[in-house]
Amino acid sequence: MQGVSAEVLYYYITIITQYRQKNNILRKIIIQMNYRAEQGRHSCFRRINRGGIKVAEYIKTVGADIRGIGKYVPELTATNEDFTKIVDTSDEWITQRTGIKVRHITNGEPTYYIGAQAAKAALKDAGISAEDIDLIIATTVTPDFFTPSLSCLIQREIGAAGSMAMDVNCACSGFVYGFDMAKRYLQTGDGINNVLLVASEELSKFVDYTDRASCVLFGDGAAAFLLQKRGDTLYSGYMGADGNGAKYLVSRALRCENAFRTNTEEFDMQMPQTKKHYFTQDGKEVYKFATKALPDCVEKVCAKAGIAPAELDRIVPHQANIRIIETAAKHLKLPMDKFSMYIDRYGNTSSASIPLAFCDAVADGSIKRGDRICLVGFGGGLTYGGVVFEY
Repeated sequence: MQGVSAEVLYYYITIITQYRQKNNILRKIIIQMNYRAEQGRHSCFRRINRGGIKVAEYIKTVGADIRGIGKYVPELTATNEDFTKIVDTSDEWITQRTGIKVRHITNGEPTYYIGAQAAKAALKDAGISAEDIDLIIATTVTPDFFTPSLSCLIQREIGAAGSMAMDVNCACSGFVYGFDMAKRYLQTGDGINNVLLVASEELSKFVDYTDRASCVLFGDGAAAFLLQKRGDTLYSGYMGADGNGAKYLVSRALRCENAFRTNTEEFDMQMPQTKKHYFTQDGKEVYKFATKALPDCVEKVCAKAGIAPAELDRIVPHQANIRIIETAAKHLKLPMDKFSMYIDRYGNTSSASIPLAFCDAVADGSIKRGDRICLVGFGGGLTYGGVVFEY
């Protein structure tokens, strides 16, 4: 397509778009054209964008409509000052390095309970009955049981018997993965009309409160979205993982201890030794991964949508560390006020951090209907992912 004028290219894009619903191949061509434009591989695309013609307007697809949102956090809180009583730290040290001031901690409530409370709030906000739910997707790294699943227990609590129910463990990227999964189920049209997406985390379960470097980071909380199918709208998703970095964020599960085992040697799983089930991380490696993965996800998911990151109204990132977000913002050449940040009041709540931040942003008016939103997560696995949609 080298040498094609911007005007001719605009004409063909217009013609192709008229048939985008009838011909999926042509729609894929448009998406690829936009991706090349974002990567700067074709000058015509850049001229079109500079001329004010946004190709994104021509990439309408099936997306997920957020009909209701809800959250729940435990009443018990732990401030930075509270941590000075159990480890050698200070409010100044924690605030400067993380941006965290307080985090909510469960006082005996199970993970399914706080998830169910968030789910009920989302259903109320959507005006949807629990009996109308077709699918429940629950994201967590801290379930109460290996079986039954968190999603089944939430289903029981809210009275949604009969719906599909599944759990997703993608660590801090879990909610983004779940959002994209929900969209794909809704898109099938196979009897899936209402999807309840719930992130519920109690990281206090695996925090080692003698480790001053990590124990100050984490909190507990839950949030939920009620999603429905939405046609002819803006949507794109970009997901990935790198298992080579699995060793950088670890919490041990059950060990191989059975009545018939004779081998006394431990299998080399190429993972760090951990203290029981307590969480451990390589902070430097995680920081390197996160500061690269976050901006990379934003750029690639926006390229698939045919828009530039600067055209987003709001980015809601995983709330891990204020410094990670600041570094990513510089890479993207975006102001920090484009990012919804509430880490000061919750700490790192893994997969629940993104929907908690989204709920608070809607409540304070910084996210409004019609806004172009990017949710972006990164975490253990290593996993990463982003979705772009119109709220």
